[in-house]
Amino acid sequence: MSGRRSSVARMSALATREPRPRTKPQELRRDELLASGERLFLAQGVAATSIDDVAAGADVAKGTFYLYFDSKEDMLAALRERFAERHRAAIAARVASERADDWRARLGAWVEGSVTFYLDQVALHDALFHAHDHHPRRRNSRSENRVVAALAELLAEGMEAGAWSIDDPAMASVLLFNALHGAVDHAIARGEQGSRARLVRAVQAHFLRVAEPNHSLSVPRGRRRSG
Repeated sequence: MSGRRSSVARMSALATREPRPRTKPQELRRDELLASGERLFLAQGVAATSIDDVAAGADVAKGTFYLYFDSKEDMLAALRERFAERHRAAIAARVASERADDWRARLGAWVEGSVTFYLDQVALHDALFHAHDHHPRRRNSRSENRVVAALAELLAEGMEAGAWSIDDPAMASVLLFNALHGAVDHAIARGEQGSRARLVRAVQAHFLRVAEPNHSLSVPRGRRRSG
C-alpha cells in the first residue's frame, strides 16, 4: 500500500506542476535566429546562405524565420545593428575604467576600446558590412550610428567640463571616427594589425591633438577670408 500511495503522490505532484512552455520566448527565438545567421554569414558569406540554412541552423521551420524578419536583408540589417551595439558597449566598458574627471584618459580609452574591438571582430565586420551584393550605398552609414553618437557625447561632456574646446562635437565625432576607421583599414590592408599597440597610440595622438585644451576646429579669425 505504501508503494501505491507514493505512486499516487508522484502523479499528484506532476499534475500540479506548471506545464512546460511549448514555445520559446520571442526574444530568445529571435536571438537564436540571429546567432544562426551570424555563424553562417561568417562561415560562407551572405550570398551563399539561404533562409532555409538560417532556419535549420536555429532548429526551426522556415516559416518561423518570417515571424521575425521580412527577408535575409532584414536579418543582415539587424545583425549590423547588433554589431554596432556590441562595439559601443565594448568602448563604454573601456572608458568606464578611467577616472571620471580624466578626460584625456577617457578619450584615449575610447580609441583603444574601438580599435581593439574592430581588430578582434574584423572577420565578422567584413562579412556583415562588405557582403557581396548586400552593401547598399549609404552616405550616412559611418556618421549616423551609435558609436559615433557615443563619441559625440564624450566630446560634448568633456567640453562642458572645460577639458577642451571644440566648435561642433557632432562634426568632430564624424571626422575622428572616419579617421580611426581609415587607420585600422590601412593597418589591415598592410598586414600590420598585429602591431595594435602602435596603431592605438597613433590614433590616440590624433584624437588628442583635436581635443587639446582651448583648441578649436574653427578657422582662426585672423585667417578668415574677407568678402
